[in-house]
Amino acid sequence: MVTAAHRMMPPMEYVRLHDEAARLDGVIAIHSTARGPAAGGCRLWTYPDASTAMADAFRLAEGMSYKNAMAELPFGGGKAVLRKPEGDFNRRALFEAFGAAVERLGGRYVTAEDVGTSVADMEFVANKTRHVAGRTSRPGFAGGDPSPWTALGVFEAMKAAVKFRFGGSLSGVTVAVQGVGSVGGELCRLLSEAGAKLVIADIDAARCEKLAADIGASVAPINAIVQADADVFAPCALGGALTETSVNAMKARLVCGAANNQLGDTRAAALLVERGIAYAPDYVVNAGGIINVSAEYLGETTQQVQERVLQIGPRTEAILRDAALRKLSPALVADRMAEDLMRKAVAEPA
Repeated sequence: MVTAAHRMMPPMEYVRLHDEAARLDGVIAIHSTARGPAAGGCRLWTYPDASTAMADAFRLAEGMSYKNAMAELPFGGGKAVLRKPEGDFNRRALFEAFGAAVERLGGRYVTAEDVGTSVADMEFVANKTRHVAGRTSRPGFAGGDPSPWTALGVFEAMKAAVKFRFGGSLSGVTVAVQGVGSVGGELCRLLSEAGAKLVIADIDAARCEKLAADIGASVAPINAIVQADADVFAPCALGGALTETSVNAMKARLVCGAANNQLGDTRAAALLVERGIAYAPDYVVNAGGIINVSAEYLGETTQQVQERVLQIGPRTEAILRDAALRKLSPALVADRMAEDLMRKAVAEPA
């Protein structure tokens, strides 16, 4: 991440995953256990090589430490990254092999679904370990697909950020959404219901066109969405959307989206401040999913999840106000707050 230069950098632990018969190839990265077991989802993606997968695991695990601390969850940060096998493969065999690897860690890492994985995959994982969430929900209890909670948290953050930046509601505000998958698509529906105008883009053109027809959105080319004539830019695809080039091209005056690791190079955070573009830090905004995962693992209710997710809005606004007052990047302000919470957990263990 861009802010890594000033971040606390505990030793990263990597657990290499390999099972030729199950076609399992990947890594579990454990960044911090200061606040509790390392928690973070399992990503299944096409990586060109193992080193690329490991680098992604590092960034994602680090982000989970900060995300979980800021959301005041009793977890540290970790992530599993699996390389998607070419051609057809047996998902049950792959995820049961992954579950066995999680089990061997003895509860030091708790997994859940993420990009490329599903509730059904987590049920396969659960055949081999209990250290898994994102499973089929039970009435009244947290569980199931965490993406609607992620979308709700982003929506609440955007409401608060729009009020801070523009002094009004979402009604009539134009939002450019990059990526309309499970989280981005649900966010678009919430924004449409709130009266926002939407410009959307996705690598899946058919999915994008269908959603646009459903909610009355405009469609932009995926490589031009960051330059859209919009008030808010919402990165909801993979990370790295905010670079020196993209920030310089941006017309939006607020960035608030669901993607992890949005800051793609060392200049982006400072340039956002220089250009007067408010940035809602990604791991603060997109914590709804891990809040649901945490509650599921701890046996809590959907009501408890909702109460915590609704705190994302006020938390986002407080960070933006503090950053504006001190003329700092909101990313830096959020990092320092999260680091204080991690240090406190180390200094005052339960």
